[in-house]
Amino acid sequence: MGKVRDYDLTALVQASVKGDDEAWSELVRRHARLVAVTIRRFRLHPSDEQDVSQLVWLRLIESIEHIRDPAALPGWLVTTTRHECQRYVRRNGRGVVVDPQTLNALATPGEHEHDEALLAAERHRVLLDGLEELAPDHRELIELLSSDPPHTYAEISRMLDIPIGSIGPTRRRVLEKLRETTAVRTYLRSTGESRTEDLGHVAAELER
Repeated sequence: MGKVRDYDLTALVQASVKGDDEAWSELVRRHARLVAVTIRRFRLHPSDEQDVSQLVWLRLIESIEHIRDPAALPGWLVTTTRHECQRYVRRNGRGVVVDPQTLNALATPGEHEHDEALLAAERHRVLLDGLEELAPDHRELIELLSSDPPHTYAEISRMLDIPIGSIGPTRRRVLEKLRETTAVRTYLRSTGESRTEDLGHVAAELER
């Protein structure tokens, strides 16, 4: 095969499983930004971000030989990073609740802001649950589109190996699927019209 930087994702994963250090380094290089962006959504301290990042790559070392579809690796990394961040926050009591779609940290509420903060945290949980119901490639597209700083369509096209012209239409279809997930539909049925508008406002942030 050619130089490691020319390998496709499948070749990189296969070579990494066989212990190829150069392939592993290239695999990490290609996905380091994706992991870092996912971690930043939890607003951890910089030193904590490094700890979580190391845990994520350790999990990949432990699991890489069991990844049957290398194309699913980016989605696996996003899910694993999110889970490690959640564990880290629970264990250490650090981090700020963040809406992953708007990437706005929820400020510490005063008395009059308490109810709104609870609603925002609930929307945050519903959207996370809804994203978990999406196919890995669709979930990854949403993650990349809502990154901070945002990825360009050219970057997303390269990372996901899809035509630039298909990103916008695919985004719209994925957002419709997100609204139809069990998590989101259950939330809307249980909370009524006013809360429906709340969730619609948050989902609309993705379409800007």
